[in-house]
Order: sequence, then C-alpha cells, then structure tokens
Amino acid sequence: MEKTMPHEPGTSGTARPRWLGYALATALLWGVWGAFAGLPSQHGFPETLVYVVWALTMVPPALFVLARAGWRVRRDRIAVAYGLAIGLLGAGGQMVLFYAVKAGPAYLIFPLISLSPVITIVLSYVFLHERTGAMGMTGIVLAVCALPLFDFNPGGAPRQYGLWFVLALAVLVAWGLQAYFIKLANARMDAESIFFYMTASALLCIPVALAMTDFSQPINYGPSGPLLAAVTQVLNAVGALTLVYAFRHGKALTVSPLVNAGAPLLTTVIAMALAATVPGGYRLAGIGLSLAAALFLALQADDGAAPQESTQGA
Repeated sequence: MEKTMPHEPGTSGTARPRWLGYALATALLWGVWGAFAGLPSQHGFPETLVYVVWALTMVPPALFVLARAGWRVRRDRIAVAYGLAIGLLGAGGQMVLFYAVKAGPAYLIFPLISLSPVITIVLSYVFLHERTGAMGMTGIVLAVCALPLFDFNPGGAPRQYGLWFVLALAVLVAWGLQAYFIKLANARMDAESIFFYMTASALLCIPVALAMTDFSQPINYGPSGPLLAAVTQVLNAVGALTLVYAFRHGKALTVSPLVNAGAPLLTTVIAMALAATVPGGYRLAGIGLSLAAALFLALQADDGAAPQESTQGA
C-alpha cells in the first residue's frame, strides 16, 4: 500500500509551492526545445520521423520514474482510460497538426493553437472548482493575451478559413483537454502511471507517423537528422514529465497559462540571441505580457491545490 503524500510546508504561505518549480522546469525545457526543434526538419529529416524520435525519447524518462516507483503501474479501468485519453489526445493532436500546417498558414495556426490553455482554464474553473486570487487571475489573463503574439504575423497573405482552420481548432481542443485530463487523473492515480500511459500512447502512434512519411523523398539519416532530433526531443519528453508533476501539485488554472506563456517566451529570447535581432512589436508585446504574467502567477499565494490521492508522487 502506498503512503499518502503529506501536505508540505512549501505548498502555502510565502514559500514557493512545489508546482511552481515543476512548471518553471517545463517552461525552461520546452522553451529551449522550441528554439531548436525545427532544425532536424530544416536539415532534411521529416517532421513525421521527428515524431517517431520523440516517442522513443519518452521511454528513458518513463523507465526512470517507474524504477523510482518500484515498477508499479495502475492497471484498473479508470487508470487505463485516463492514461490513454491523455496520451492519445497529445499524440493525436500532433498528428492532426502535421496536416494542418500543410493545408494552411503556420502564422495563423500556431497562435490559434497557443490558446489551448483557455480550454483547460474553463474546464478547471467549472468542473474542478479551482479558484485563484486577484494576482493569479491577472497573471492568467496576461498569459492568455500573450500567447498568440509570439507567432502572430499580420504581414502574411490573406487566407480563407478552410480545412486548416478546422484542424487547428481540433488541435487546440485536444491539447486543452489533455492538460485538463492530466490534472483530473492526478487526483486518481500516481504521476508515474500517467506518464507511462502517455509514453505507451506515443509509441502506439508510431505506425501512423510512419504511414504519413513520404519515403520517396530524400531523407537525412545523418547526425543532423535523427541524432539532432533525439537531442532536442528529449527536452520535450522530460518537459512532459515535469508538466505531469506540475499538475499534480498545483492548479491547472495557474500551471497551464504559466507553462504555455513561459515556454514561447524563452524560445523567442533564445532565437533573438542566436539571430542577434530584435523581434517586431507583436513579439515584444508578447514578451512583456509573459514576463508580467509569470510574475503575477509566481507571487500569487497558493491557497491549496486539489487534494492528493493516496499515491506517492515525486
């Protein structure tokens, strides 16, 4: 029988709660990953194969946390349902995104998808009855306003709203629901089992990614292809793990906007440094709003996360 996770002194008052550390770690990992994630495809390694590499990089962190947990995996119907729902929503959203970016303009698709925390926030507010103080709410609003600005490009040619718009909305809903279900599942099962099912779902979708790959085109199998993809995607995989723990110890209402605003903020800063350029007005506005949002969310005193289930988490 696993022991109940005690309420730690660092989860309330003036001390910084545990969720904040995990959320910031996720933003850091995903921010660095985002700055370099496009390099393998730029060097001739298809995005569908990048997905395959990402799914494989999920395995080492999954094995690590399962070893720490004594190789125990929840196998009841509720755990399997939650785990597969989380994993398939994430992997399925990525698959749909492949089609969306081929059918429509990336400069409109990615700002739209970046609003997925709105789905998580609304569901957490209505069904989980999560609440936050004035500073936290201010941070949420600023983060949601900042998200579309990082990829917004009004100079692009006008495009008609067609299939790409429907596909982008599908990804938005899938990833918003995924974050909500991660929080929901953390109240019913341990974080290690959640990540196990996320990994299993990612691996199950590998045949789909391979079927979507055009092997008739030249593919770079050298170091700048799969090896570079592995180096970058391991950041993505570990970030997914720290996100599960962030949702375990904190509210989806605050975790989701902080991570989804912080990661593109860091990506933009790194891209600026590498290119030695200053971004346009929209991205600068996004940077400013994200910094303000992170400050408000970090300073908001945690008045208690959702009760933890009697399972041990990191």
